[in-house]
Amino acid sequence: MILRALVSLAVLTVAATGAAAADAGVTPAGFSLAQWQPQAGDVIRFDVLREGKPFGSHSVAFDTGADGGLTARTEVSLRAGLGPVTLFRYKLDATETWLDGKLVDVRGEVVQDGDKRAVTAKRDGAALRVKGSDFSGVAPKDIIPASHWNFAQTQADKLLSTEDGEILDVKIARTGRETIKAAGQSIEATRYRLDSAIDVDLWYDDQGRWVKLAFETRGQDIEYVLAEMY
Repeated sequence: MILRALVSLAVLTVAATGAAAADAGVTPAGFSLAQWQPQAGDVIRFDVLREGKPFGSHSVAFDTGADGGLTARTEVSLRAGLGPVTLFRYKLDATETWLDGKLVDVRGEVVQDGDKRAVTAKRDGAALRVKGSDFSGVAPKDIIPASHWNFAQTQADKLLSTEDGEILDVKIARTGRETIKAAGQSIEATRYRLDSAIDVDLWYDDQGRWVKLAFETRGQDIEYVLAEMY
């Protein structure tokens, strides 16, 4: 989850109905029951734009874990500056592991302008025990990471930060159907509004795939543009 980081960026004021059917089949404790299910080898890649200009990248790569479960590795790299002078830098590396549809392990580390935060979480029976820079303890039952790729997020009221273990209170509402540009083509998608530290809009296609993200803060537009369909 990079919302807090992007709020920090804004404070700098740097110059410069397929988805409806999928809604009915969501298990917040695990994957959505939408048509798309992540498989080893799948990669979600976004180019991140700030005011229409390159700002960085965000990717999620899926693989098979050592225990036979599915891993989802998120890598985010953002930079803002004036010419060669860097005024904001953010790097996140987080991996979540799922086994039989259950979240069993989360490991994340973020470096923002030299400040490092981290989290580890591991399934212990029915409990997910979290040790993070922001929160340590037992996470709420059936919580999922705030990594956006999982369509089950659209049914959640709490998310686990992959930066520092913070338990994020969120409100998510479906706002309608739209035709958007993704991976160089026009596609139909359903838009959701995620209300947390700031309001963020997320789009999922009729298979439940994450295909766009956008928000505005302090007059600056941030947009995720899908590089290729997966």
